[in-house]
Amino acid sequence: MGFDGHPTTIYLKATESAIEAVRSVLPATVNPQRPDAVQVSRPSDALAAKRLTEAGLSALFLALPGVALLVGGIGVANTMVVSVLERRKEIGLRRALGASRNQIRGQFLTESVALAGLGGNAGVLIGITATVGYAARQDCPVIIPVQAVTGGLGGALLIGILVGVYPAIRAARLSPTEALA
Repeated sequence: MGFDGHPTTIYLKATESAIEAVRSVLPATVNPQRPDAVQVSRPSDALAAKRLTEAGLSALFLALPGVALLVGGIGVANTMVVSVLERRKEIGLRRALGASRNQIRGQFLTESVALAGLGGNAGVLIGITATVGYAARQDCPVIIPVQAVTGGLGGALLIGILVGVYPAIRAARLSPTEALA
């Protein structure tokens, strides 16, 4: 094929973190007598595009769970506010029979956390099922970090607590006479 034993182009693959260090020593390594005769080009445009895509996907994968938690939190808060409005007579009856404000507050806060926990469990199960299905389809091992599962459940419970405080306080403030009227 007409090769004279002297390569004209050398392609080098290095880890991304070492690219700049390799670029600085490459001319003297390839041609120690005439390092100025060696031309080192920058990493390919594909590598730069890969870095940009990875940064965008990382931001997307961080924002997506945040949006899901926000939507879930709004749904739980809405459900709990409607629950307080619809159960005014029950709250008034319980207060008239001697239930304290703390007991009413605790009941509605517990319901909020239970509702958010059920949603979090459903989300985690759907995520695990999707991961297992995708890994099986790609013939890859299934790797589900425990931190992801506990983080998802913990986040759902935290959202349940945060969005349940207002409806619980609102329910506890109802006086028995106002609620039964």
